[in-house]
Parts: sequence; C-alpha cells; structure tokens
Amino acid sequence: MATPTTETAPEVATDLQEVDLAITGMTCASCVARVEKKLAKLDGVSATVNLATEKARVSHPPTITEDELLAAVASAGYEASVITPESRLAPPEHTHVRQDDLRRRLLVAAPLALVVMILAMGPWQFAANPWLQLLLTTPVALWCAWPFHKAAYTNAKHLGSTMDTLVSLGVGAAYLWSLVALLTGAGHGSRAEGHYYFETAAVVTAFLLLGRWLESRAQEQGRSALTSLMDLGAKSVTVQRISATTRATTEQVIPIDDLAVGDHFVVRPGEKIATDGEVVDGTSAVDASTVTGESVPVDVQSGDQVEAGTINTSGRLVVRATAVGADTTLAAITRLVEQAQTGKADVQRLADRVSAVFVPVVLGLALLTFVGWWIGSGSAATALGIAITVLVIACPCALGLATPTALLVGTSRGAQKGVLIKGPQVLEDTRRVDTVVLDKTGTITTGQTRLTDIAAEPGLHPYAVLAAAAAVESGSEHPIARAIVERAETKGVKVPAITDFTSTAGAGASAEVGGTRVTVGKAELFEEIPGELATLDRPGTTVFVGWEGKARGALTVTDDVRPSSMQAIRELRTRGLQTWLLTGDTGTNARAVAEQVGIDPEHVIADVRPEDKHAQIAALQEQGRVVAMVGDGVNDAAALAQSDLGMAMGAGTDVAMESADIVLKRDDLLSVPAAMDLSDRTLEVIKQNLVWAFGYNTLAIPVAMAGLLNPMIAGAAMAFSSVCVVVNSLRLRRA
Repeated sequence: MATPTTETAPEVATDLQEVDLAITGMTCASCVARVEKKLAKLDGVSATVNLATEKARVSHPPTITEDELLAAVASAGYEASVITPESRLAPPEHTHVRQDDLRRRLLVAAPLALVVMILAMGPWQFAANPWLQLLLTTPVALWCAWPFHKAAYTNAKHLGSTMDTLVSLGVGAAYLWSLVALLTGAGHGSRAEGHYYFETAAVVTAFLLLGRWLESRAQEQGRSALTSLMDLGAKSVTVQRISATTRATTEQVIPIDDLAVGDHFVVRPGEKIATDGEVVDGTSAVDASTVTGESVPVDVQSGDQVEAGTINTSGRLVVRATAVGADTTLAAITRLVEQAQTGKADVQRLADRVSAVFVPVVLGLALLTFVGWWIGSGSAATALGIAITVLVIACPCALGLATPTALLVGTSRGAQKGVLIKGPQVLEDTRRVDTVVLDKTGTITTGQTRLTDIAAEPGLHPYAVLAAAAAVESGSEHPIARAIVERAETKGVKVPAITDFTSTAGAGASAEVGGTRVTVGKAELFEEIPGELATLDRPGTTVFVGWEGKARGALTVTDDVRPSSMQAIRELRTRGLQTWLLTGDTGTNARAVAEQVGIDPEHVIADVRPEDKHAQIAALQEQGRVVAMVGDGVNDAAALAQSDLGMAMGAGTDVAMESADIVLKRDDLLSVPAAMDLSDRTLEVIKQNLVWAFGYNTLAIPVAMAGLLNPMIAGAAMAFSSVCVVVNSLRLRRA
C-alpha cells in the first residue's frame, strides 16, 4: 500500500491569522451586519464586528492580506485601519472628534427647531410664517442633519441601507415636501391639513442629534474603565546609564517607547512602574489595585517581579525591564478585555440576524403605509406624515447597542477588579455551571509551605533535629526544603555547614554534617523508624530526619489555607453549586483541607497527577455535569481546557490566559463567586436591553403605521430608546 502524502491537505487551509481593525462610520446594527457580510465574502475570512467599541476581530488565511481586508471594509462604505500592539494601548481619539461635531450641530439645531415648532404650532398665521419656517429649517435639515445624509448616501452607493437611511429619508421627505408645497402654493392657507412639515424636519433632526450625542457620551463612559486601564502605563521613565568615559552611573529621563528589555530604571515613591520587570535594588510596597484589584499593597524586594501600571508607594526601587510595550502584563490584560468586548454571545447573533433585514423591511412598510393612507384618506400630506413617523420610530439603534454596551461596561468593570472575562460566550457558560472543581495548592491554599510541627526521639532536642534537617536542605531549592530552612532562620537555630550533598528525586536528600551522614526525606530512605515517629498523624506533609539508617525526628510541613477560601466556598454552595477538590496531594492532606473549608469528603479527588486531572473533569462531565475548573493555570492547564468554564487564578501567566475562560488576577478564591456574579449581572442586563429593544420596535412600528404618533414624538422616542439601553448598561459600573 502506498504511503499517504500530505499534498491533498495543505496546511494553509487551517493556518488562520487574526487581526483587529478599528472601524469608523458605523451607527447601528445594520452597519455591523454590512461590514461582517463584506468581510465574509473574502475566501476563508470570518469577522466579528462590535458597534460599541467600533472594532472588528478578523480571522483570515495568509493568502488574504490586510490591505484586502481594509478594501473590503471600504467597499461597504466605512473606514478601517489595522490596530497595532502600540496603538492598542492608546485610547481612541476619533470619539472625541465625533462628539464635538455632534455637539456643535445640536447647539445649532435645538434653538432653531424650537422656534420653528412655535411658529408652526402657535395660533399666529401670517403671510411670512411659512417662509420664516423655511429659512430657519433649511440649515437644520441640510447642515445639522448632514451626518445622516452623508451616511445614507454612502450606503446607497454600495446598495445598502442602515438607520441613517431611515433618518435621512424621513427628514428629507418632510423638508422637500414642505418646500415644494410652499413654492407651488399647494400648502397656502391649508396649514391645518398638515401640508407643511418644516417643524417635523427640524424637531426630528434635533431630537436625533441629541440622542446620538447622549449615546456617544454614554458609550464613552462605558469605555472609560478600559480606557483608564490602557492609560495606566507611564509616559516616561528614568533609566540608569553608565558613562563610557567615567564609568559612573547616571539617571536619564526617556520616553517609555525608548525603553528596552534589560534596561535598569528607577521608580521613586508615588511613581508608576513603567513596565514589567524584576527588582534589582531597594525595598518598597507596591499598590497593584489598578491591575489586580488587590486593595493591600504588596511588599517587594530584590528578586521580586513587578508589573506595569502598578504604583510604588514608599521606597526607591531599581527595576530591570523584562518586557516592554505590547509584551507586558498590562498589554495582555488589555488584549483579553478587548477580545471579550469584540465577541458575540448567542443572543447578540439573533439580534444581528434581525438587523440584517430590518431596514429594508422598514422601508417597505413605510412605502406600504404611505400608499395605504393616501388611498384611504385621500390626502398625500397625511400619508407622508405617517410614513415619516414609521421611518423615524423604527431606527434600530437600541437593537445594535443592546449587547455590546453591556459587554463593554461589564468586562471593563471586571478588568478594574482583576476579573478578566475572555468572551461573551463565557457569560452564558457561567450561568449553566452546576459544579465547581477546585485545585488545592495555590487555589484553596496559599501555595507557600510552612513548617508547623517538629517531633524528636526521646533524649533529642527538637532544635537539634531542625538544625540537622536545615543543614541538609540548605542545598536544595524544593519548597519543603525552603520551609525547613526558613523556620531554622526564624528561630535563630545555628545551621552547620555541609559537604557532599546528594539528592534523590522525589524522595529526599542527604549530606555530610560534622562527619555524620544525615538524611532527610521519605520513610523509604530509612531502615528504622521509631514507633512514636511512625504513628504521627498530622495534616500536611511529613519528612523524616536521621543518621546511621535510623530516623531521629519528623518534620511536618503544611500549605496554609487562604483566609477567604471558606467564605468563597460557602458563597458557591449558596448559589446551588456543588464543590469538589481535585489535587495531586495525598488523601489525608486533601481531606484535612476539605474539612477546613467545607467541602464534603466524598467530593475529594486526591493523588491525581497533573496530566490526569483533565480525565477527572471529563468523568464529571460524562455524568451530565457542567463543570467549572479553578486552578493556578500552570499544572492545571489541561483541566482548565477540558472544563466547560476554566478559571485561572494568580499570576496571569501565558498558560493561564490561553487555557482559561476567565483569568483572576487576585490570589483570592472570593474572586470566583465575584466573577460569576459579574457574569450573571452582565448577561441579565444584556437580556433586559434586548427585551427593551425588540419590544420597542415590535410595538412602535404598528402604532406608527396606525397613525397614532406624529414624527416629532417618534424622533424623541427613538432617541430615548437608545439612551435608555446605554444607561441601563452603565449600571454595571457599580457592580
């Protein structure tokens, strides 16, 4: 049989690349659908576009260039640019420009529209009245409403329609009808019949500009949490330089962009730490609350790692840069949050499918309304007014903003508090979870070993045992060894020098101490263990110390339970979640920890190797459980990936961020129920927004078609609907 070749399955088909695009000019859900559709027409390209963040995440094969992607967006009528790692860390500028432009147009439209409405609605009817209305309405309908007309024209050129199409047609029809009626005399003397709609064109424009401006401001407030996160980085940094002539060390202030890996930089009290690095000199307390949400400053000294964006509170530090720019932890957090905000939950995909056909349907309904009322009432002016109302009231702004604004605010708030939600689907997965599996070391416990008990054979002082054990373990970097040496140092025990150190992997170590071979380790290393030592039953890990083949003492090392673990597990159980403990530690230690924190003994799975943890998760899933796994993100990577919802605690390593759905920057198990609460509240707000948006359009259109609304009320209602959705989302800022 011939050996199969790989020629029939080229790798390029699956070797997808990802790029983020900043898109300007989008105004509603229909715009989002148009951009996604245009990008999807390219071979192998898929895109997710977010209206609130004005960004798109695009997956494409290497055969498709970035220029082709930009051209596809341009062909839909919008502008796009590639988001680079550097530009990602800078807050968007165009939002302020757009807000200022909307504000200027609104300041012109509002007073003019008010005067036109008074002229049109008041009891005074004089010959110049309609001409005065025309004079005042013209700048409103043409210049103030220009953003709507421009967007509608751009979409029409590309055979598309959006919310701006509805607004432009409504305002334009009201203005042009009134202009023709005035110039031809068709409306003279018949204002009561509604032949002039100057006030409609002016007031609708003013209301819609007000709504668009408020909407833009509210979106900016929603973005503020992420913007402040991106703005945490220092703009300049004081680096140490060695003079080529005198070899003296001098300090020099340089822009942050000029900082390189390996540079030593100075951080004075009260200054931000410019980038990720390792402390090489000095001691201080670092406030990491802006990055991790941890309220208590952390003490650091030489050898400790620090992160960009954190604040040095007291001493002077010299730090060696280990990552700069887009490679820092702060940049990684920003990427994660943006990734979450760009994605879409299933509920949003439903809204998008509706939005894709919504505007053409509304145009058809407006035309049908005009024809029906013209035939039924015999008045084209009446029919026009009702058709304009349908166009204005049906704008799908709220529908397009319902999900992205809630997701924007919720994920940004999470980032502020050290909870990084990686995507909108995670919100829905969180609600389905019924079982939470917890790793022990570094999750329920601190991960820091501590010597708690020393036992010695009769006639031997415990400190003699400690001194002998510390002498041997001073040659080891094992966590148990460090705990023994630290206890000896704390107690002021004199540790003798050693020679001929050897270690046995997974069992222990030995060395020559004052001419005697001392062994520290498991029971199997000794020929004899006295009964009083062999029968010790203490929670933790016990190692023996002895010489001449006999154990002379026993040392018990424990990993302390985090103070908050019991409360966190109680909160999880209050939510109706079943909690399990999954660990590679012994059954005795695991059950002792489970008893401390309130996990049922039958829900303890111990003696599991890291590479086998995922099988235990799979076994629970086979029982029909929806499993959330909480681990430290390194040894638990496979289990995190296997679970329905992976939550990585602690340092936020690359493995954690890749494997987990939620990254918890705080070493605190209370972050787990907090993350679930935030997910629940965000999803609840999304559903509230969608119910309002769908309900508003579903009810408003038939009411408008029945002639029970006028265009001005319709404009106000449409603007209120959009602002209502955004304001509801902003409630998450207090979560």
